Amino acid sequence: MAKAGLKLEARPQPSKAWGYGSPVLALLVTVLIGIVLFMALGKDPVRGLLVFFWEPIKSGYALGELVVKATPLLVIALGLAVCFRSNVWNIGAEGQYIIGAIAASGVALLAEKTTGGWIVVPVVLAGIAGGMVWAGLTAFLRDKFNANEILVSLMLVYVAVQVLGYLVYGPWKDPLGYNFPQTKTFEAATRIPRLFQGSRMSIGVLFALVGVAGVWIFLFRTRAGFAQQVGGLAPAASRYAGFSSRKALWTALLVSGGMAGLAGALEVAGPIGQLTPYVPAGYGFAAIIVAYVGRLHPVGMVFSALLMSMFYIGGELAQSRLGLPKSLTGVFQGLLLFSLLACDTLVNYRLKWVSAAGGKK
Repeated sequence: MAKAGLKLEARPQPSKAWGYGSPVLALLVTVLIGIVLFMALGKDPVRGLLVFFWEPIKSGYALGELVVKATPLLVIALGLAVCFRSNVWNIGAEGQYIIGAIAASGVALLAEKTTGGWIVVPVVLAGIAGGMVWAGLTAFLRDKFNANEILVSLMLVYVAVQVLGYLVYGPWKDPLGYNFPQTKTFEAATRIPRLFQGSRMSIGVLFALVGVAGVWIFLFRTRAGFAQQVGGLAPAASRYAGFSSRKALWTALLVSGGMAGLAGALEVAGPIGQLTPYVPAGYGFAAIIVAYVGRLHPVGMVFSALLMSMFYIGGELAQSRLGLPKSLTGVFQGLLLFSLLACDTLVNYRLKWVSAAGGKK
């Protein structure tokens, strides 16, 4: 006789309600696990949750910092959404972000005190080009040699880190920087203009919002975007319809790399103001979570980027105010991702109570 208990039963079709409700449930699960985690570490869970979810939004300045952190996450996630919807698995956006930052810094370092504000445009374009070139390496190896894009793009992250280290410890090192591994501070003309005085928010926020609209239009209102998604969902149907899988591969990776490179340029020419070994902040990896929590939809990713930004700021505050390790940020990011993967089961399956007699209730 079968034992009574809860069983998973396949749905006739995926649930739209759970498609939107799953990220919310995943966040609640993450919060509950976080409470247990704070208690296990001997910290007041209420204070811990306030640090993560209230401190980043309690004032206008705090909200500005939240947006500053969310901007690169959103920009990178938008590019990744194009890749993932095309069934192209770019896991190396962090490397493209780093190379974009390096390329933008190379142009910024050419500026002099007399250089005009026009230099901002080449700085941003260099960042986009750098990211596209780095992603293009993955596209080339996948296209010509059928190399796995997951492994190639991921390994190129570590190559990018080594290139960054070589430059800031070597030829680009500031001779007046007291031996710190960093370039000189960029000239004021190269800095991304700020939106408000007294705030670190730059026009990068506007770039991100334009990107949201642009990716939405591309994916859902253009033939090219339709071809990308058909190729991801049904490769055989895509080939039958005459869509080029090769073109889809290059488009996905170049768009994704360009967006990651743009994020790198906005960071070094914005809040950071110079190239340092600490430019790699894990944004490229965190943006993967942002993309999936946002359901690979441009609007959904706006909210998930803000949420992930809260985790970054909350982790920094937990380190300084509660004496907790900085790695707690990564713990919360991982918890959110795994909770989402678990909760997504409810999209295609539903829980049924099976009685001992075998009947369902």
